[in-house]
Amino acid sequence: MIGVADRYHPNAIIDTSIAPPRWLRGGHAQSILPSLPWRRPAIERRARPVLAASVERLIDCGEGTVLQGFHAGADEGRGALTVLLHGWEGSARSLYVLSLAQTLFERGHELLRLNLRDHGETHHLNRELFHSCRLEELIGALRTIQAGAGARPLHLVGFSLGGNFMLRAAAAAGAAGLDVAQAIAVSPVLDPQRTLDALERGSPIYRRYFVRKWSRSLARKQAAWPAEYDFSSLLRQGGLRHMTAELVRAHTQFPTLEEYLNGYAITGERLRGLHVPTTIIVALDDPIIPPDDLRGLAAPESLRILLSPHGGHCGFLEQLDAPSWADRHVAALLAAR
Repeated sequence: MIGVADRYHPNAIIDTSIAPPRWLRGGHAQSILPSLPWRRPAIERRARPVLAASVERLIDCGEGTVLQGFHAGADEGRGALTVLLHGWEGSARSLYVLSLAQTLFERGHELLRLNLRDHGETHHLNRELFHSCRLEELIGALRTIQAGAGARPLHLVGFSLGGNFMLRAAAAAGAAGLDVAQAIAVSPVLDPQRTLDALERGSPIYRRYFVRKWSRSLARKQAAWPAEYDFSSLLRQGGLRHMTAELVRAHTQFPTLEEYLNGYAITGERLRGLHVPTTIIVALDDPIIPPDDLRGLAAPESLRILLSPHGGHCGFLEQLDAPSWADRHVAALLAAR
């Protein structure tokens, strides 16, 4: 069943076709269960074909920056190449990325699973620290990927922070000289300030999860560049807001935390000039990305917003070991172009 959802955004519709069992309908269950370690063996077994076909690529982004990607699929010079991007402190091997990658691979897609700077096992590749406003290096990577694919158009698909990056890249595609056929963002960060507020005020499970993963990432960065970084004091203090503010102060050009967070928000006028056909997929029960933030987005004709009553944050599970509802919707959207 599909209905209009004007209260959230003039371009939004509600799709009620998702059908998880009752025990899997809560936003917390949908957000937490997909990433539990005991799911990895089953997802990786299903993803064996795409993993076996994947070849590592080191991608020149310009200005000495290199990102890591994994390319899979016949390079026959036909059709679009689909680039998949994980969320914050995820990687090209995140379970939601592997699930979608295998779903698309089975349908004949050529894929590149990309790692952001300092994600996965890439902390040694670039001296400077990752932050969420490093859009230019993603655009540089996409230019190199496109050139290597014979200037074919790209499909951009991202999750959470990766969805935010892909939406910004799609909005900048024309000026950046990118040929983007379509962009899809699943549970993207919309207003980072509101997301940080939701993490601080919500269940402590999410705060602990992200602080733990980020702390491990910073420890890896320090181990890779011991002469450059010493995060020992910061890691002892913890706390998402404090850690973010301190790293913004010490390792970015932004004078305040607020200006940094605004730097990668897609609310306001950020998407006003978007011409790439774009779909945002959001669950109304997402505990991390408040769906009310959709009201702050511009409404270009190229933008479509698909709301699901269930799905949590990057979940959208109907079964624990099968392609998700979002996987199937992304595959259908890509098949339509």
